[in-house]
Amino acid sequence: MIRSVRLTKRAIDILGSALGLAAAAPLLPVVAAAIYIDDPGPIIYRQRRAGMLKGFEERDGYATPVFEEFEMFKFRSMRVDAEKFTGAVLASENDPRITRIGRFLRRTRIDELPQLVNILRGEMSLVGPRPERPELLVNLALAIPFFEERMRDVKPGVTGLAQVSLGYTGRAFEGSEASRFESTLLNPFDLPETEGSTADDMRMKLLFDLAYAAALESLETFLRMELAVILKTPWVMLKGVGR
Repeated sequence: MIRSVRLTKRAIDILGSALGLAAAAPLLPVVAAAIYIDDPGPIIYRQRRAGMLKGFEERDGYATPVFEEFEMFKFRSMRVDAEKFTGAVLASENDPRITRIGRFLRRTRIDELPQLVNILRGEMSLVGPRPERPELLVNLALAIPFFEERMRDVKPGVTGLAQVSLGYTGRAFEGSEASRFESTLLNPFDLPETEGSTADDMRMKLLFDLAYAAALESLETFLRMELAVILKTPWVMLKGVGR
């Protein structure tokens, strides 16, 4: 990422997150009360997430990607004991672990509001690839060629090109331009046992994450891409689609 893009992006992040927190301030106590009434427990959920790619290290004979890690904040949308018996797994569209109010928070992305604090701390950006769990991301990087490149010199974002262009699970909307690529990206070896796998969803997201990273190579293309994603995000929130 060139210096002009880095500085401009950080300025947009600071201004946008500060304005976002100020605008959301009256809503925060209402959301907190709704979460607690629906399922008593912590209001804010803290979780380790992977940030920018740091490099590679050899593990069991493989060059394994290593990522910066940080503690991401979210409004809690799952039951308190959601991962007691399953461990770390990706949330699905109709995940039974999600509470009633949590389903609404996720659909409207209100659960992401506390991440504005992560932006002010310099751990995240307004726009960028979604940060994944470190223990899941390494396996995805081993299964999907170049998957780790989505985080090379790019901070994870609260919203992003993939989030405003795809459905919740990462599938393209019917009739969209991206849907033309599904036949080559989803289950490329046509194996019945891998139909609907997480790797398929992540391949679609990777297509958009790499396109966003390419736009950071010049200030002009960055500004066009950044503003397009930011302006489209409220519409996605209102419609309750994407992720």
